[in-house]
Amino acid sequence: MSMKVIPLTGSIGASVQGIDLKRPIDPTTFEELHRAFLKHQVLVYRGQDLFEPKDLLEFSKLWGKPVAASSLGNYLPGFPEITHITKVPKETASTEAWHYDSPYTPIPPKISILSALTVPNGGDTMWCNQYQSYDRLSPAMRKMLEGLRVKFVALRLGRMMGADLNSLPTAVHPIVRTHPETGKKVLYVGHPETAQQIEGMTKEESRPLLDFLYAHSTSPDNFYRHMWQVGDVVMWDNRCTMHYAVHDYGEQERVLLRSTMEGEVPA
Repeated sequence: MSMKVIPLTGSIGASVQGIDLKRPIDPTTFEELHRAFLKHQVLVYRGQDLFEPKDLLEFSKLWGKPVAASSLGNYLPGFPEITHITKVPKETASTEAWHYDSPYTPIPPKISILSALTVPNGGDTMWCNQYQSYDRLSPAMRKMLEGLRVKFVALRLGRMMGADLNSLPTAVHPIVRTHPETGKKVLYVGHPETAQQIEGMTKEESRPLLDFLYAHSTSPDNFYRHMWQVGDVVMWDNRCTMHYAVHDYGEQERVLLRSTMEGEVPA
């Protein structure tokens, strides 16, 4: 069976069929996958068997340098690059909001991959297209945003985890970044607790603009919602998508493996 890439919505996401991720992927096939990834931003592989950390790690290495992703779960023995994500109480689920991964670090990750081991009823994940969010802005708004930078603070994550709020990671990045591989402009914002203030503006001046851009980014016709099945592998481009993990599954078990690839300084 030859590999097929089938769009899942008109704006973001594609299903990849006819490929076994545990088998070696030849350079021609990988190049096709890479083009599909840059085009669709989220790739979904159903019916895979990446239940062992070594298998997920091998696939991940095709896409970059896997790194330890702190605060997301427990590392598996012998595999510091693979995070074991289990059920998180809803009241401490910092990912239940639209967000980029780790924008409050100097070098946010570029790609993340999840492999589903145990799936509850519910527990969907959503991704939104931040190229389209930028393109939908008026020319006047795009011009106004040129050169602006926003201060990101790990406040939401820190508050949920009970961390010392006086020593949270912070970073300043362009509010419009350029994707290093496609060269396209991306709107780079985040949750109000994370994207806190535009450089050179007061918090009072920044907040209405940041709130508008955040709401603008998450229009229902601009995202893909994934209903998980056991064996699913989903990967996304953290440089041009935000995502949202829906916590609607109560006390049911939800277990995934996750890898995260080293990124680039946003520019």
